[in-house]
Amino acid sequence: MSTPEAAHVREKLAEYGTAARERMRHYLRGRPSDHAFQELVADYPERGGRSLRAGLCLATARAFGASMTEALNSAVALELLHNAFLVHDDVEDESEQRRGRPTLHRGHGTPLAVHVGDALTALSLQPLLDNVGTLGTRLALRVLQEAERMTRESVEGQTLELWWRQHNVVELHEGDYLRMVLKKTCWYTTIYPLRVGALIGTRDGVDLDRYLRFGFFVGAAFQIQDDLLNLVGDEASYGKELAGDLLEGKRTLMLLHFFHAQDPEGRSRLSRLLSQPRAERREEELRWVRGGMDDHGSITFARQVAHGLAGAARHEFSRAYGDLRDSPDKRLLEALPAWVLERA
Repeated sequence: MSTPEAAHVREKLAEYGTAARERMRHYLRGRPSDHAFQELVADYPERGGRSLRAGLCLATARAFGASMTEALNSAVALELLHNAFLVHDDVEDESEQRRGRPTLHRGHGTPLAVHVGDALTALSLQPLLDNVGTLGTRLALRVLQEAERMTRESVEGQTLELWWRQHNVVELHEGDYLRMVLKKTCWYTTIYPLRVGALIGTRDGVDLDRYLRFGFFVGAAFQIQDDLLNLVGDEASYGKELAGDLLEGKRTLMLLHFFHAQDPEGRSRLSRLLSQPRAERREEELRWVRGGMDDHGSITFARQVAHGLAGAARHEFSRAYGDLRDSPDKRLLEALPAWVLERA
């Protein structure tokens, strides 16, 4: 059952997501064109989603005293870049579904899908340039600098994950996973929205490193919960194929725990499975892994780690945001760890 705190997060994210999507359409449809490619560029953004990153950017900026208008361009830029990442991730992972519908590369081919991702990346720059008119040149440049770091960190994290899969690296531990998640997930999902929101709200008047720990803890809990939902969630609400991470060979916390619970023969068997192309991974082998995760407590272990990270995030909240006046936006940030664990 959902707590009032988690319900508050959902309601505010829905409100801010609507505002961000309305503004985003200005960039997606801003140049008159009857070419079908424009429809493909708008495809993933128009599929919906919770707009978590845009919502966090807007909520944090408002919690620090900024107006919606001052933060909206930065939130939209992040939403456009997020959708670009999704298009490219789906190609790299050979995913079949995104938000309940076939992925772009399945419907239109890999070359066109990659090009759509590139186009969304290029589009994400314009709102950041438009910040000059709403924030002034100096502050707009600071936001752009933060965006550059976020993009670089995210790409480095994705590189780690792809390298592990391409070279079949399996001797990994919890620390390796969390380092990858810090870069791949946390920087653009939580750390950057929190930092840029504070940057805008204080007019560059606060040490942004103050928000790294809260952003990491809540972002890592978010990713582990997402990995868990991929295995045990409801496919209709999840929006992607269940157990897709197993098919793709992603090094999730559950997979690493299962690997280290095996004897040498079991580790070799898992390594051979992960070395195979996705299309050649046999169903009975995937069932062995999935069942073994239950038998060895890998699912329970990951849940415990996610709860521990969420608890650490709650502790960090008071240090990072305790001096802010009470507001619905501050309460959203405070409730974020609870929402991360409860979301389906």
